[in-house]
This record gives sequence, C-alpha cells and structure tokens, in this order.
Amino acid sequence: MEAPLAERIRPQHLSEYISQLHLVGEQGSLTHQIAKGIIPSLILWGPPGTGKTTLAQIMAQESKRPFFTLSAINSGVKDIREVIEKAKMSGGLFTAKNPILFIDEIHRFSKSQQDSLLAAVEKGWITLIGATTENPSFEVIPALLSRCQVYVLNAFSKDDLEQLLHRAIEQDEILKTKQITLTETEALLRLSGGDGRKLLNIFELIVNATEENSIEITNEKVMQLVQKNTVLYDKTGEQHYDIVSVFIKSIRGSDPNGAVYWLARMIEGGEDVKFIARRMLILASEDIGNANPTALIMANNTFQAVTTIGYPESRILLSQCAIYLATSAKSNASYLAIGKAQQIVKQTGDLPVPLHLRNAPTKLMKELGYGDEYKYSHDYENNFAEQEFLPDEIQNTSFYEPGNNAREKELRQFLKNRWKDKYGY
Repeated sequence: MEAPLAERIRPQHLSEYISQLHLVGEQGSLTHQIAKGIIPSLILWGPPGTGKTTLAQIMAQESKRPFFTLSAINSGVKDIREVIEKAKMSGGLFTAKNPILFIDEIHRFSKSQQDSLLAAVEKGWITLIGATTENPSFEVIPALLSRCQVYVLNAFSKDDLEQLLHRAIEQDEILKTKQITLTETEALLRLSGGDGRKLLNIFELIVNATEENSIEITNEKVMQLVQKNTVLYDKTGEQHYDIVSVFIKSIRGSDPNGAVYWLARMIEGGEDVKFIARRMLILASEDIGNANPTALIMANNTFQAVTTIGYPESRILLSQCAIYLATSAKSNASYLAIGKAQQIVKQTGDLPVPLHLRNAPTKLMKELGYGDEYKYSHDYENNFAEQEFLPDEIQNTSFYEPGNNAREKELRQFLKNRWKDKYGY
C-alpha cells in the first residue's frame, strides 16, 4: 500500500522546509542551533498540519542524532521508560549528541506520563521534542515546561499552501506522470483551513477520483468531489476557548450579528449545546445582571430547553437567547460587588458577626445579648429600620454600585431614600 501524498513529499532537509521562517529562515531562532547541532529540549506548538513532525525529524537528521518517536495517543509510562532506556544506550550522556525523543501530541499525556520524562530530560539522557496543537501553558506540567523552550508554528499562508501543491505536482513520482493544471486553488485552500496535510489529502483525493491523465483543478471540481467541509474547530483545544470567548465578547459588546456568527461557528463545529447555554447563563448574571433580571430567566430557560431538545432544533433557541442577551441593557455591578466583598474578606479575615444580628437559639446565648436590639424590618414603616449589618471594622463600606442604566438608576434612588448618605448612593 502506497504512503499518502503528504508522507511521500515530506522534506528531508532544512532547505526543503516550507514556511516558519521566524524559526528556520536565515535569521530564524532555530536555524543556528540546528546548524551547530545544539538542540535544546523544546515544545513545538502550532495548528495541525504545519510541519511539527517534519521539523523534528529534520533537526535530528541535520544534527546527526539518534531519533526516537512516541505517539501520546497509544503510549503509556512503560513505553516511555523503554524508549528512554534505548535512547540512553544509543547516545553519549551529557553531550551535544543526546538522542532526540519526539512525542507527538504530548498534550494527551497524563501528569504521570509527563512526570516520567522529567529525570531523562533533567539528566540529559534525551533531548525532548514535543509537538502539540494545544497551549503548553495549560497542557504541559510546569516542571516539564520549565525544562523546555516553546516555539510557535504559524498556520500556513496562501503562498505556503500553493507552494506545497506545486511541490507535490513537480516532485511526487505518481503525480509527475499526470498532466495537472491548477486553474483555481481558492476552494482547495479554503477547505484545508491552513492545514498542509489536509490540503495534500484533499488534493490527492481529487486526483485519484479523476480517471483522465489530464486533470484541471477548478473550484467547482473540488467542491463536487469534496462533499462537506469539516469546520476548523477543535472542541477541546485552544480555538474552542478563543471562539467561545469572542462569542461572549460579542454579546457583552451588544453586537447580535457577531454573536450569531460565532454561535454558528460553534454549532457547525459540533460544540456541546449545554456548554454554549451554560456560558450564556453565566453572562446573563455577570454582564447584564440587574439591568435586566429577565435575562437570567431567559438564559436559564434556554439551558433547560436545549438540554431536552438537542441538535438541530436547539440552534434556534440558542440564537434567540444570544440575540436577546446581546440587545439587552448591560451591567456588571453584581459581578464587581462580589469581587470587592471577597477582597475585603481576604484582607480582614473572619470578622465577628455584630452581637445584635447573632442567632440566639439557647438561653445562654440570649443571656449573653445575642440578638438584642435587632430590628425586625417588617415591624417598621415601609418595612425598613436603619441598623448596621456589617461588622464594626468595615461599617459604611459600599460594595454594590448600581450601573448606569434605567433599572439600576431606580435602584440607586431606592437605596438613597433608605440609607440616605450612609453608603454614598
């Protein structure tokens, strides 16, 4: 069985490597280290199909080091220890020629699996190169991350992707036997999502699906053969958090159009409806709050409804809720109030409850004055009796500052009528 196109034209030398000039260009941060053969333990972080594995192989070849590889998907601690032992036997300890251990998708390793690498990296038995599509700050344990340098690979540009296509046509032994004309590349590039491997896979699919020896690549032909573009959206990766973040920011910024677009991105990517609804539920309180208390009810009802309904109909409910929240008055006053109160608690510790507010379930407590002078609000006119509800040390401290919106302006006036100048309302 022949290897995939991406494997058949994989670069073998640094001079053949496409893109990532900030790392391996003339002034690249890795160029001189590779030339000198001095490779530190490092993490290659970038989107899928941007050459992480290829770069690791080239670094090993150019620096003339033994190269061992593991996939985090199907390797356990036992496999890690075995390959480390092999690496120790093949290279000299504490030299610039330590064997390279390449771990693909290192973010999938558990803490214990990552822990098992520490001694080998620390003692110089191996030079670790990890590849990940996830933010290493979140997925690699601090002890291992502190022993590695992180290098970021960028998604391929349009020029990079077109260069890949031309290289495939010119260098691959199979494709060279055909007459391939790249009349249009927009559809190919769009479907690839900046992923070089995916681009070559789609390209090979189209070539193999054409019986003629003469093949013209057009956008129409590509879309006919590739039935559905899988949306570039990783439900567990960094982009997952980026997209939900901009979704929330669009709602907070009162832009229903932005909100609906990013909602559609999540829906098309297969995001969990409960995750989306849960984020809107949080936003309804954090960013709208008492400017429109109905928003919380709306968001909660949406969460309950989508839990029952699911896709595809739940997209309508999510859209309705997102638009409602985006077009609602905004206030983060409640969010700020609890933040201020928590900060005071951290600064002042466990201040005692004022004696007149303490519960008095026993005779002794009553004799000690617990609950004395407490004023039961409903016994007074307008259900209000002025008294101190905060500990003595922080009397008159204001945590809640009503927002500048119609409803909270009314709340401010209500509080001012009750408390006069006590809290500065």
